[in-house]
Amino acid sequence: MVTILAFLFVLSVLVFVHEYGHYWVAIKAGVKVESFSIGFGPEIVGWNDKSGTRWKISALPLGGYVKMYGDMNPASAGMRDDLTEEESKHAFHHKGLLARAAIVFAGPFANFIFAIVIFTILFAAVGQQRALPVVGDVSPDSAAASAGLQSDDQILAVDGQSIEWFDELSVLIRQKPGQQVDLTVKRGENTIEVMATPEAVTQGDGPDAVTFGRLGVSAGKFVSHRDGFFDAVGHGVNTTFGIVTQTFSAIGEMIAGERDSSELGGPIRIAQMSGQVAEGGIAPLLSFMGYLSVSLGLINLMPVPLLDGGHLVFYLIEALRGKPMSAKAQEYGFRLGAGLVFSLIIFATWNDLSHLGVWNFFKGLAGG
Repeated sequence: MVTILAFLFVLSVLVFVHEYGHYWVAIKAGVKVESFSIGFGPEIVGWNDKSGTRWKISALPLGGYVKMYGDMNPASAGMRDDLTEEESKHAFHHKGLLARAAIVFAGPFANFIFAIVIFTILFAAVGQQRALPVVGDVSPDSAAASAGLQSDDQILAVDGQSIEWFDELSVLIRQKPGQQVDLTVKRGENTIEVMATPEAVTQGDGPDAVTFGRLGVSAGKFVSHRDGFFDAVGHGVNTTFGIVTQTFSAIGEMIAGERDSSELGGPIRIAQMSGQVAEGGIAPLLSFMGYLSVSLGLINLMPVPLLDGGHLVFYLIEALRGKPMSAKAQEYGFRLGAGLVFSLIIFATWNDLSHLGVWNFFKGLAGG
């Protein structure tokens, strides 16, 4: 039950954020919104606001949509041709190219902003475990061992530059491959100077090769650290951007065959993970929502018809041609997009079931 409730909560919030991005910009652009739905299918509960928008929760909680005035369907694939001149002023498809593009992009953008807000709150209010520049383990035959560094040594400075955190030590050491450095070390009650020469480590081949310094120590002490507001915002932005780059890197590795595509998960795995992180408390659940929000934004920006990215591609073609693509071309595009999205859902669900061992279970029954 916890897994189901956590899944519904996480997905509903993220869908609401995404669709509200579309809704808010549409209203600002003068577009009338007919309905705002969390979920698909038959309506379970709903109400009308003063502007006439129908807000509702529908039976199938696996997404949502904002249906704008003049659209043939919730995916904005096609427009009605029976509108009067006055009615057209409030229709999505009769707005300018930039307005339509802004409305479409607003959904994924809202997901990115939501992730930044979540991570900012976590960094400022909950804090994070951060390593102090205290030596834990010293690797045998390492530069640290040769220099005589010991467990519990606290490194105060590198070449006279004061440091407060272990990651600052790592950055400075990486910049000094094969170069002697002067470490100011606090050992017990004494402060001593230790000379060390970080090992030069090379990764990669040819022009992509990178050489960096390695000392050979692990962090030995951690503290819970809360950021100030502005630092928290910066870390929130960096974390969100980091998820984006990691996602593109993972996709590239899957395409190149360097990473197993079975890592791609769908609704079942999201539900399973939602339940697991919910048991850890509100902070892990919020962090999970931040990661999923970025993923949802990126998925919707894929250049696939039916998704927001597909609409943006159509608008780019319209800008280059000076006129929209033909209705038939767009219809074929949306059909292709629906097929691709449906295939991706099937593939991800297959991975989920394989991850849970369902297929092995049925094989066992057949073999028995």
